[in-house]
Amino acid sequence: MSNLRERMMNKTAELRSAKDIQLDSQQPKAAPPRTAPGMAGALAAAQQRVAELERAGSTSEMDVSNIAPNPWQPRKVFNEAKLAELAESIREAGLIQPIVVRRASTGYQIVAGERRWRAHKMIGKETIKVVVVDISDEDMAMLALVENVVRDGLADYEISRSIRETEREFPNRKRLAETLGIARSELYRYLSYADLPDFVLSDLDLAPGLLGANAAQDVVSVLRNGSTRVHELARELWAKVVAGELEQTKLARAIKQSIESDGKSTAVTDRNIEKIFAGKKQAGSITKDHGGFTVKIKAGMLTADQEQKIRALISQLFTADE
Repeated sequence: MSNLRERMMNKTAELRSAKDIQLDSQQPKAAPPRTAPGMAGALAAAQQRVAELERAGSTSEMDVSNIAPNPWQPRKVFNEAKLAELAESIREAGLIQPIVVRRASTGYQIVAGERRWRAHKMIGKETIKVVVVDISDEDMAMLALVENVVRDGLADYEISRSIRETEREFPNRKRLAETLGIARSELYRYLSYADLPDFVLSDLDLAPGLLGANAAQDVVSVLRNGSTRVHELARELWAKVVAGELEQTKLARAIKQSIESDGKSTAVTDRNIEKIFAGKKQAGSITKDHGGFTVKIKAGMLTADQEQKIRALISQLFTADE
């Protein structure tokens, strides 16, 4: 369960569902909030909006095949067992609450009730009860995100994907964060998924729960401006996360440690050491590696005259080309 969902559920535990909200048709509609409503406010506004839409529309039957999911729907993986239970309930008792749809360029799009629509398809029903409403793209996007985050365990990656799609409907990220009721720092944490390597994203498309938002941001930080070799190390460690051999919260640290170990290993294999002898006794060594060329003479092995000759030779080597 994501941290975002936990906070939303805590704040909205006492809120009623849309079908339980009684609306007074004589009262003017509430104006949209001008400042951040918080997640509780966002959910309450979403429920109120759905109830208003249902009240304004009329119920009819429509071909299931003429309906498409909400394009801003964050959930791509549905629990098949729960869908099967819902489908069996609909088979036995029928659909109690119609789904809400809006007209699209071709056919209709679901505003609320995608699980009910999928359950109808599962049991082969050709038609479904619907309420046709008029709703903006922005409202469609926010209803899909808020409803799903609260009502079922949406993975951080799915929230991120929906935020990305929803972002286009807002003038800037500040306004988007306010509408979601979260800090901009948290918003950027969800948006960090977009900077992950393709080999990670392709797996998350299939299993969204593999990597949380905090871990994703840490991985992006470690890989930022990384070399091809760094990405190779990350790919090897990511495979362990997918296989269940490495906790996703430890992935960034493991990548960093692998980078450091790989660098030390490369330095060692590139090093060449040649010993210097005075008769049978070792007088020092000459070391060449990626860091430089070092001549080291043990204390007491050089006379003053020998030291002077070495200094003169070095000076001559670096002044010969001038």
